[in-house]
Amino acid sequence: MTARMQTGHEAKRKAIVYRMVMPGHICPFGLKSKALLERHGYEVEDHHLTTREETDAFKSKHGVKTTPQTFIGGKRIGGHSELSAHFGSPVAARDEKTYAPVIAIFGVAALMALAARWVLGDLSFTTWLAWAIPFAMCLLGLQKLQDVERFSTMFLNYDLLGQRWVGYAYIYPFAETVAGLLMITGVLNWVSIPIALFIGIVGLVSVFKAVYVEKRDLKCACVGGNSNVPLGAISLAENGIMIFMALWMLSMV
Repeated sequence: MTARMQTGHEAKRKAIVYRMVMPGHICPFGLKSKALLERHGYEVEDHHLTTREETDAFKSKHGVKTTPQTFIGGKRIGGHSELSAHFGSPVAARDEKTYAPVIAIFGVAALMALAARWVLGDLSFTTWLAWAIPFAMCLLGLQKLQDVERFSTMFLNYDLLGQRWVGYAYIYPFAETVAGLLMITGVLNWVSIPIALFIGIVGLVSVFKAVYVEKRDLKCACVGGNSNVPLGAISLAENGIMIFMALWMLSMV
């Protein structure tokens, strides 16, 4: 009885993975599936599909359109997404809205400012905040500068000034980045303060109108034109911190 129970237990802990491993291509989802199974304590029987013909034959045999494919206990689980869902951790869809990019940028900016102030031996809250905000502005500007054309397309969906003058959508990433850099150095305040104040106010009004007045469901261009960040509170925060920073610096002039 014990031997049978052990045999059954072992069978449940074994899995078979079929994945593409070709000279010019190793499927990343196949590697992820194998690693996921191993993390959950499975012994993986790893089958490599080494040619296009072999891969196509496998797909035809099992009636599937993609690889990798995982089998547990003789039952086909599916690809990496299905395997993740099988273990209770479904992979977010590519078009699913998320705040993760913005949270990551603000988090890294805060840590960068902390590291920089630590090197200078000044960890007071005010000096840290005075760098954390412009660091975040520079990182947000960098995301937009990676593809200004795609940013401008998304930005024009809701920005009021951009809808009246398209050129503003192309200027915005540079303006935000320049303002952030000048605020970090503390030079040319007469340039950085008006820029941050202007783009912050225009952005704040535009987002508020689109989201809370017109009730539109849009994606935010704050981290570039290829993001799934929803337009809303985070977008208001981006513009709000620029206004705050500009007013703070203005009070110290």
